[in-house]
Amino acid sequence: MDFRQLQYILQVAEERSFSKAAQKLYIAQPSLSQFIHKLEQRLGIQLFDRSSSPLRLTFAGELYVETAKRILDLKDLLSQQIDDIAELKKGRLTIGISPFRSAYILPSILLAFQQKFPGIEIILIEANFTELESYASNGTTDLSIMTLPIREDLFAYTPLLSEELVLALPPHHPAQARGHNATWDQNPRPRMDLTELHKDPFIVLGQRLHQTTIELCRQAGFEPRIILETKSAEAAHAFVAAGVGVAFIPDTFVLFSNMSERPLYFSVNDPLPTRKLVAAYRAGKYLPRAAQEFIAIAQETLRLKKTQV
Repeated sequence: MDFRQLQYILQVAEERSFSKAAQKLYIAQPSLSQFIHKLEQRLGIQLFDRSSSPLRLTFAGELYVETAKRILDLKDLLSQQIDDIAELKKGRLTIGISPFRSAYILPSILLAFQQKFPGIEIILIEANFTELESYASNGTTDLSIMTLPIREDLFAYTPLLSEELVLALPPHHPAQARGHNATWDQNPRPRMDLTELHKDPFIVLGQRLHQTTIELCRQAGFEPRIILETKSAEAAHAFVAAGVGVAFIPDTFVLFSNMSERPLYFSVNDPLPTRKLVAAYRAGKYLPRAAQEFIAIAQETLRLKKTQV
């Protein structure tokens, strides 16, 4: 069986465009169009309705795509099981993760994993939350590292750690004058009522923290004045340290980062915002042994790091 043929059809069906599919497949668009045209001639039926824009699958095309997905899933399952039987001496593991988490969480996890399983190739797909859900759902990734909530009707998941959202304030914020040292290594971390920041400008880190910031401030009785949104935890951290504004930052970022300039850190009095970081994968999908081992190493690495606080 020509699995390439199935992959080509699935890519065109997903992109609903020959040109876009050709770019994703790294082949010339005329070659892809000719390939599918010849396949349709051989089958004696059209798979795509070319009279519409974007392309649409015909009824036969829908049946073809549905069956092709099952065939490729079975192919992947067989490959994964064979790799597992080979005792992880070689193989490939595809992991989805957001860019800012990739930079500060993964290095120590990947180092431990590669020391134990040097023959496993790791492929990283860095994307936003919506894309990570899609990749985990359609099998593009073996697992995606995300925060809850996720659609539990589509995904199974394994918890990795709970992270607290801490308030990061500029080093010369008025809170310092109240006798708060609020350095990261202070234990316990001082607490602050969020209402004290009702006049401060807020910096938000990504779409989900944007919404969380708004919800927490509204619960505290005020509308936050958001002046900047960034996808980079390093940038958000640097902006706070420079005095641009205040921000909610996951404590895991502060824990794993080596930033030279440190803001003040506070925990919120009430409610105490926490998020659960999980390794998510499609419900009912065979989880390769390499993925199982990666999750176990990630749990242990993160646990040890958290105990150092």
